[in-house]
Amino acid sequence: MSRPLDLLNAPIRQTLVSMTVPMMFGIVSLMLFNLADIWFVAQLGTAPMAALAFTFPVSFSVVSLAIGLGVGTSATLARLIGSGNGSEQQAARLATDNLLLTVLLLTVVGITGQHFADPIFRLMGADPELLPLIDAYMEVWFAGSVFLVLNMVCNSTFRASGDTRLSAAVMLISSLINIILDPLLIFGWGPVPAMGIRGAALASVLAWSITTLLALHLLYHRKGMLVLAWPEPRLMLNNWRKVLSISLPAALSNMMTPLANGILTALVAVHGAEAVAAFGAGARIESLSLLVCLALSMTLPPFISQNYGALKVERVKAAYRGAIRFALLWQLLIFGVLVLASGSIAQLFSDDPAVARWLQTWMLIVPAGFGFQAMTFLSASSFNALHQPMRAMRISLFRLFLMYVPLGWLGNQLFGLTGMFCALVVANAITAVVASSWVKRYLQALDTASNVLPASR
Repeated sequence: MSRPLDLLNAPIRQTLVSMTVPMMFGIVSLMLFNLADIWFVAQLGTAPMAALAFTFPVSFSVVSLAIGLGVGTSATLARLIGSGNGSEQQAARLATDNLLLTVLLLTVVGITGQHFADPIFRLMGADPELLPLIDAYMEVWFAGSVFLVLNMVCNSTFRASGDTRLSAAVMLISSLINIILDPLLIFGWGPVPAMGIRGAALASVLAWSITTLLALHLLYHRKGMLVLAWPEPRLMLNNWRKVLSISLPAALSNMMTPLANGILTALVAVHGAEAVAAFGAGARIESLSLLVCLALSMTLPPFISQNYGALKVERVKAAYRGAIRFALLWQLLIFGVLVLASGSIAQLFSDDPAVARWLQTWMLIVPAGFGFQAMTFLSASSFNALHQPMRAMRISLFRLFLMYVPLGWLGNQLFGLTGMFCALVVANAITAVVASSWVKRYLQALDTASNVLPASR
């Protein structure tokens, strides 16, 4: 296994920047992956675009499971590396066992998802005429979702060892393959038939499959993080327990987001398919707008976990403070850009005036809360890195079900869709203040406790 990047003694800002920049480009490629899907599908008309918007909360539930498994892998491996108590073979065995767990879990998820897809989308308020389009997409998507999750878990293993360049490269290759295959499979060319919205799903699955094989090759040959020997059952179960103790709360926390978005999508649905299509496009723009902070949220946890394992709490505190300050300033800049370009961006997504109008309204309001949203998920990821997943889950519960959904419902009831957009900004602001105060108090208590323990390792 290659020697992991030393995150314990390098300057904090330099280390985080060197890890975050590659991840930023990797996440840009993933966002372009999603934006390409919705842009090409939008050329098919408003109904396919609305159908794809309905799939987002459900597909993101599976992505949330992938994120949770990645968080557990990253936190457990990075702490093992930082503590200096684990061997390279132990780390490789842990990574291998976690990939096996991923395959087993996603086989169950894929089968279950295909069976319950229709009732779920009916509950979300999908019109009967949209259900055939949704089914055409999700049948293929669920069948290949195991490759999506394996891809993300492999990338988390790269990051746990401090190597964000390989992770970003795999993401970029996946996005390029999808962008090439999307128009080919959606609209057809030569002997390839036009498959419509089903072609978008197939393009995604093929991209994930190819890059999963590449990631596994790199983990084995370059990183030495795969063990081909038959696992010892007791050790395998112990490794699963370590990872799942963090992964399950993290996955549940992330799954709450699409659940909340599903509820909000149902509220938006009463305003028509055009509003749903705009709301779905807004979700993609949101992901792209938060990409730098999302990259930071993926590189900050390995840094925190390794320094936490080495009992260097002051470095953890300094990294968290710097990340929060940067997130607020950066997202304020992004908000300004979106306000200035809102009309042009809306027209890029749809020729339908109603869709463009709702999407522009979304861009003029909702991104004002992105800085607070970034504070919230940076606080949650910091708790996960500190092996406190239940505290991270508490942040998600507070944001989504005490703030986001209730205030969104109230805003919609009182002032319509514009009122709901404004309420989402307020919900993010309140949550950010509460979440950051929880993290700061915990870090202060941790610092006090570490001062009475032997600090040398």
